[in-house]
Amino acid sequence: MEIIKQLQWRYATKIFDADKKIEKKDFEELMEATRLSPSSYGLQLWKVFVVTNPAIREQLKTAAYGQGQVTDASHLVVFATPKVIDEKSVEEFIALTAETRSVPADSLAEYKAMLMGTINRQQPNELRDWATKQVYISLGFLLESAALKNIDSCPMEGFNSKKFDEILNLEERGYESKVICVLGYRSEKDTYASAKKVRFPDEKMFEEIK
Repeated sequence: MEIIKQLQWRYATKIFDADKKIEKKDFEELMEATRLSPSSYGLQLWKVFVVTNPAIREQLKTAAYGQGQVTDASHLVVFATPKVIDEKSVEEFIALTAETRSVPADSLAEYKAMLMGTINRQQPNELRDWATKQVYISLGFLLESAALKNIDSCPMEGFNSKKFDEILNLEERGYESKVICVLGYRSEKDTYASAKKVRFPDEKMFEEIK
């Protein structure tokens, strides 16, 4: 019931208290929860950029159509995916798996071959779409983890991704932005905090196929 209580409490925060900041240890825990989110084959084809520079956040606010959360929230994170997904992505993951589990890389040959097949069967745009889906899984983990710690959040797709990429030099880093999330603490001025949550009833949302 604690999970349901916290999910009822959370909402897409519109106005943040700019004076309230997330403690370092709490933010690190949120990032660890995000890192531990599942991904297809475990490949982790995404990266989170944490933007702390106030001047850069002001620029990003303009690229997010003036939405105040970008600058007022305690933390701004940008979820991005690699612009190029290829066999190198598999090689890196296999090497990490061998090191983490203390096994010879050769013992993962079959798994590696399966991953290579998956990568090589798809066109670049299909691979980018696939990676984007994984981003939203990690975003979901972040949102729930924040709620469980009484930290407010707001996932945001309303931004110019090309402008974000330019401002953050993501293309040079080999990434492209997909979705952003702001984290912090709600302002007393945010009337949405007391608004009733609107969700369709169970019979509309769930159906058992017997």
